[in-house]
Amino acid sequence: MKDEGTAENSKTKDSRLLRQRTKDFAIQVIRMYSALPKSVEAQVLGKQVLRSGTSVGANYREACRARSKAEFVAKVGDVLKELDESSYWFELLAETGIVPSAILQPLQNETDELLAIFTTIAKKCKN
Repeated sequence: MKDEGTAENSKTKDSRLLRQRTKDFAIQVIRMYSALPKSVEAQVLGKQVLRSGTSVGANYREACRARSKAEFVAKVGDVLKELDESSYWFELLAETGIVPSAILQPLQNETDELLAIFTTIAKKCKN
């Protein structure tokens, strides 16, 4: 049986890992954007995913500093919104042929995994 200190340490470690993971996601999005063609279409879609993809980690950091459970849940909701939006832009980049699907697949996979993680967090907080 875990004592409260151990459970709290585990939450802190999980939080640090998730902070790093969302930061790594932002870095991957930045690198993907930097490699996009310079066409107007690619740049418009790229800037959209650049904004949403880098907002994921920023919103999670804000959630970690929430002053209340309600504020935490709201910020996690913002994280989910930005992840879903990023997924949409990845789909458009792939389906228009601007970026080959195979190149975007790792980013889309990470988006899906982060969506699952944050959905679980949101559900647990609401209960």
